[in-house]
Amino acid sequence: MESIYAALLLHKASKSITEAAIEKVLKAAGVEADKSQLTKLVAGLKDKNIDEIIASAAAAPVMAAPVAAGAPAATEAPAKAKKEEEEEEEEEPTGIGSLF
Repeated sequence: MESIYAALLLHKASKSITEAAIEKVLKAAGVEADKSQLTKLVAGLKDKNIDEIIASAAAAPVMAAPVAAGAPAATEAPAKAKKEEEEEEEEEPTGIGSLF
């Protein structure tokens, strides 16, 4: 996750997003860089418009937590939904999604 923050920082500063640049930012912050993760991140961001990615993420609807303290939706989660969610997590993501 830190490498994504470093890439966003480089983007905001109008700097080139390279493995070496991200590693430099992470090193300055005292974080050890994972070389394979950096490679995946740079490859995932290649030819992508980061401003569009940020805008689409900001526009995505966020689920609000139920306001009522005893709301059934907050206390009851179907077992089937949990099982499906666990199965989805087991799939190997590709591209930039593999970093999360």
